[in-house]
Amino acid sequence: EQVRTMIEKTVSKFGHLDIAYNNAGIISSIIQTADIKSEDWNRMQSVNLNGIWLCMKHELQEMLKQGAGVIVNCSSMGGLKGVPGLSGYGASKHAVIGLTKSAALEYIKQGIRINAVCPGMVHTPMEEVLTGGNADMLAEMVKVVPAGRFIEPEEIAAAVLWLCSPDSSMVIGQAIAIDGGITV
Repeated sequence: EQVRTMIEKTVSKFGHLDIAYNNAGIISSIIQTADIKSEDWNRMQSVNLNGIWLCMKHELQEMLKQGAGVIVNCSSMGGLKGVPGLSGYGASKHAVIGLTKSAALEYIKQGIRINAVCPGMVHTPMEEVLTGGNADMLAEMVKVVPAGRFIEPEEIAAAVLWLCSPDSSMVIGQAIAIDGGITV
């Protein structure tokens, strides 16, 4: 109901919905697969996957009325590769890519383009969840980034804006890594 209301308010205020960026995501601390509690697994899937799907569901309904639109979903580099200790997160972000690719094929003929971005390690509060504020752990994480630094949120925003622009009109159903080279 909250998502439906959000879309209705957007259309009421602006008259239409041209683009949408679905950026739902939570992460757990590092934990082995067998040790994940069911409620933690379900919450991860609910926010990371179901949140994106619910937004897309209502966005698509509006965009179909218009005959056009662009949707960009936020997955993760964890949706492109396995990460030990983050299987619940990885499963949800892999699923976002599958959802993106399938929906992209379903709706491109109706004028709606759908893609995903797959950020690597970005300077956000999520890094605090992973490291628990441990500066040594943060320094070790940066060492695995070939570019030698974390990504800034503005760099993700620039990629999303490009995917929403006419300059990317033939980019359809892609999961674009913005990760400083980690998944290369």
